[in-house]
Amino acid sequence: QVQLEESGGGLVQAGGSLRVSCAISGRTVTNVHVAWFRQAPGKEREFVSAVTRSGSITYYADSVKGRFTISRDNAKNTVYLQMNSLKPEDTAVYYCAARHYDGADPGTSQEYSYWGQGTQVTVSS
Repeated sequence: QVQLEESGGGLVQAGGSLRVSCAISGRTVTNVHVAWFRQAPGKEREFVSAVTRSGSITYYADSVKGRFTISRDNAKNTVYLQMNSLKPEDTAVYYCAARHYDGADPGTSQEYSYWGQGTQVTVSS
């Protein structure tokens, strides 16, 4: 069983930066494919970014490419999402998700078996 716990959300002004974290327990981070999704009020959950089990391949939604960076610290068993140049439209609850395999579409939420509770990110204009 894999447990995920997000942290690091908060309120930031447009143009600012924030880093959210996903602490993983039950499996080492090198054994899980990890993704970030987000859900804004009244909208469907959408894919943000993902990293493969090896850590060698990363994926980004077009809306965040060039602004967000996914990374991980194997020693801390934690995956991070560094968010720069934030926009009000980035406001959402950010969720960490994990699965045991690579290969499938990283942006399909149904492919992920494990989810955290989410952390709120609010970007003011």
